Amino acid sequence: MTFSKDTQPQTLSQDLPPQALHNDRLLRALARQPLDRTPVWMMRQAGRYLPEYRQTRAHAGSFMDLCRNAELACEVTLQPLERYPLDAAILFSDILTIPDAMGLGLYFETGEGPKFRKTVRSAGDVAALTAPDAERDLDYVMNAVATIRRELNGRVPLIGFSGSPWTLATYMVEGGSSKDFRHLKAMLYGDPETLHSLLDLLATAVTDYLNAQIRAGAQVVQIFDTWGGALSTPAYREFSLAYMQRIVSGLIREHVGRRVPVILFTKNGGQWLESIADSGCDAVGLDWTTELSDARRRVGGRVALQGNLDPNVLFAPPSRIREEVARILESFGPGEGHVFNLGHGISQFTDPDHVTAFMDALHELSPAYHR
Repeated sequence: MTFSKDTQPQTLSQDLPPQALHNDRLLRALARQPLDRTPVWMMRQAGRYLPEYRQTRAHAGSFMDLCRNAELACEVTLQPLERYPLDAAILFSDILTIPDAMGLGLYFETGEGPKFRKTVRSAGDVAALTAPDAERDLDYVMNAVATIRRELNGRVPLIGFSGSPWTLATYMVEGGSSKDFRHLKAMLYGDPETLHSLLDLLATAVTDYLNAQIRAGAQVVQIFDTWGGALSTPAYREFSLAYMQRIVSGLIREHVGRRVPVILFTKNGGQWLESIADSGCDAVGLDWTTELSDARRRVGGRVALQGNLDPNVLFAPPSRIREEVARILESFGPGEGHVFNLGHGISQFTDPDHVTAFMDALHELSPAYHR
């Protein structure tokens, strides 16, 4: 892909009419409308498992330099669509852009994931934070969204995203990834007022951020509640789901004459499926620990379901990948409202040819469920 040096990313996409979308399978599935086959996209579909991504990443200089360059972010967003018959593109960015814009100093260490130079562990720390203005402080994300949308030219829908307030808080309080969330859970049980203040601020920021993405051209948005499953049921409802519900209620739900669907994904959250389905979202993402047949029965057609192939299945031989794709299709059964996806992000160690086997199986087998 080439861009003119004079190319200026457009911040809005109102000039793209709804009928310009050539492949709307994802939007139709999220609305539980009839389809010819089950649509598919993959969490982390643009990333380290692709050699072309690694080349672009090396050219960019650093991960965040890649995120902040609209043209390169567009390039890596579109790379998987050149290889695979996917039904959506997802913005290439990071879930931690909001706390980074709050001045916490996001950086990445090889093999250790994201870290922050400043942590948030007291009422004073929370009081010192200000919600970023998404279109000003995160303009590089909006430029990427607009650039990607323009270059897609209606090929498939573009998905925007954010981390959930709870998930963002885990990194902000712990200072990076955590196995036990001991600092955050100490706050939750010992100083819940401070945690609610932090989550309230983050809910405002996430709402503004996702709405800015929608105005810039995102046609679907997903909230990644990656660490919600680490909570007890009462804590999940109070400290995670309640804030996601607030975000959903504050989102732009129609833009340029088309509904903007919202997907909620709580990893390890299948036990709360009914409550998530009642949040106002259009679809619930599921990991591999929840059987689709059971999930479909439990939601009763209120929302679409997304998932839920175990990403590690892609390390198996192609014949076994095909069997698992067939099993998941059979589990959901005939009818509409299923978006095929992984139960979490694709591993960087995945063989791209195994993704081809996954896509081939889905495209061959899924039409039988839509007659």
